[in-house]
Amino acid sequence: MQEKGFAQVIRALPSLASMEQTRGLLRTFFRQWGGLNTLRILLNTGSRAGHLTAWKSLLSFRLEKLTPHFLVSLWEVFGDREALISESKRYTYADMKARIMRLANGLQSLGLKPKDRCAELLYNGNEFFEAFFACSLIGCPMPFLNWHMAPEDLIEAINTTQAKALILSREFVPVVLSIRDRLTTVKHYIVSGDSPTEGMISYEDLLRNSSEDMPEVHFIVALNPYTGGTTGKPKNVNYFDSIGYAFSDLATPPQVPLGEYLRFMFLQFSFMYYFGGTEISDPVTKNMRCLIPGPLYHAGTIAAWVPFILLGGTGVIMKKFDPLEFLRLIETERINWVFVVPAMLEKILSLPDEVRNRHDLSSMHTLICAAAPATPELKKATNAFFHACGSKKNVLHEFYGSSETAVATVFLPKDYEENPKRYESVGKMRCALTRIFDKDAGCWCTPGKDGQVMTRSLTTLNLDYVGSSEQAGRAFQIIDGTAWFDDGLTGHMDEDGFLYLTGRNKEMIITGGVNIFPNEIEAAIKRHAGVLDVAVIRYPDRELGEVPAAIIQPKEGRTVSPGEIIEFCRQQSLQGYKIPRYVEIVESLPRHIDGKMRKKDIEDRYWTGIERRG
Repeated sequence: MQEKGFAQVIRALPSLASMEQTRGLLRTFFRQWGGLNTLRILLNTGSRAGHLTAWKSLLSFRLEKLTPHFLVSLWEVFGDREALISESKRYTYADMKARIMRLANGLQSLGLKPKDRCAELLYNGNEFFEAFFACSLIGCPMPFLNWHMAPEDLIEAINTTQAKALILSREFVPVVLSIRDRLTTVKHYIVSGDSPTEGMISYEDLLRNSSEDMPEVHFIVALNPYTGGTTGKPKNVNYFDSIGYAFSDLATPPQVPLGEYLRFMFLQFSFMYYFGGTEISDPVTKNMRCLIPGPLYHAGTIAAWVPFILLGGTGVIMKKFDPLEFLRLIETERINWVFVVPAMLEKILSLPDEVRNRHDLSSMHTLICAAAPATPELKKATNAFFHACGSKKNVLHEFYGSSETAVATVFLPKDYEENPKRYESVGKMRCALTRIFDKDAGCWCTPGKDGQVMTRSLTTLNLDYVGSSEQAGRAFQIIDGTAWFDDGLTGHMDEDGFLYLTGRNKEMIITGGVNIFPNEIEAAIKRHAGVLDVAVIRYPDRELGEVPAAIIQPKEGRTVSPGEIIEFCRQQSLQGYKIPRYVEIVESLPRHIDGKMRKKDIEDRYWTGIERRG
């Protein structure tokens, strides 16, 4: 990796300027900010940072000191605009800025230093974004804890990141108290709301007792989500290095030249352009209005709120997804951008016609569906539904990606309008490099031939799992001297470069966008005294796409029933979404000669005549 510097940026400019993604992204910023506001933001950034400091930062391409002032300038220029709407609370950018500054200073007063982790265990709400920005300003990555995790998983996740502070919703106080003695590094527990809890700090008290002045800045992009990975254990992904390198000296440099890094950066963030950033404008507020129905800990949900972060949009937060409330908010808040998983669409479309069709959804421009496979029928039905509710255009957009790769391919209305067969695809590589590799032949596949889906993206350039670097390394394959990330998927590309996913090597089950790992469920079931062997497989489900099913081989002379197995799983403290939805008792389970379970053979029995979604 070359040293960062203006000379390297200048050398990269011709290549960057030739990219549609670069030009489109810049047009998106200009369109969303407006010409006069763009000038105000830039001038205010220079004034806040000091014009000499700003100039030196640009010449050296060391933006750590400049980026915080840019963000604050953005908030000040849009000060009267609504930033966050969370249930009954409505915050302008000025309100949000004040709360972020107070939290950042409060965290520093507790002793948090740059690169210390400040984890969050929060339901969707304004506190998540306040914590994210505050942690970014003071250089503290923020692990996004999944509030569906079992206590043992939470302990491992928090201890692995060595978090020094934990910000949590009041609802999670009981579970955190039950595991507190086993959290080896957490020194400060900050609980949402006003009422203090013994041994914990009230979030609102911390804000009230802290300054609104700029904290001592050590900027890093605090994005730090988890992914399940192939072992089923939660792994912590270092977005703060990959996405953050351009803006922070705290980030670990990628092992590529700066020009190549910048190319991937523009590729990645161009999803805002492809998904309509140069077109969307609310008739009243003249900005993007983003609905956030999915859990904020989910890496895919970042696509829902990046426009709010960077483009002066308005974020409307749902604490939990509810199909009726989802439709109501689109109508009343004039939502024009939303990210959903297929299971959400299934629930909406299953509502009675007289209920779902009574809403005016004409404001919707961009509905992004990802995180789990969606059938062509679901995509078509979604467009038809929004047309029936006032939309003048097709709204369905899609992307393929993972926690490791972020957005890779992008699927746009013009793609399937030109060729309806493309409804079966997940789009074209627009935000990363994606190719199909034949591992047996050791070469790239020709169009139409299935192989391994390999990706190079901004987030794979220096991908690491915090505390599990070896696992990250095993996910890469060196091809022609270059490291490509293998996410365990098979597929092919057509002559036009559209990606079609045809299989999944991993045993992971995706239920409504949530990853479930069979090994954990199998281990629990095998504790049953009457079970000899078990295979947990993907089982088709109309609403969720696929759910876990347990195929049980009982011990000789023992009798077990499906109901008994389900109840036993509950007793083993499996989370609700991990409890098998279907249980079958069989005489024997097929295994290869090497002892490996032949799960594909088992699964195929249940998927005959049903179109797979993954």
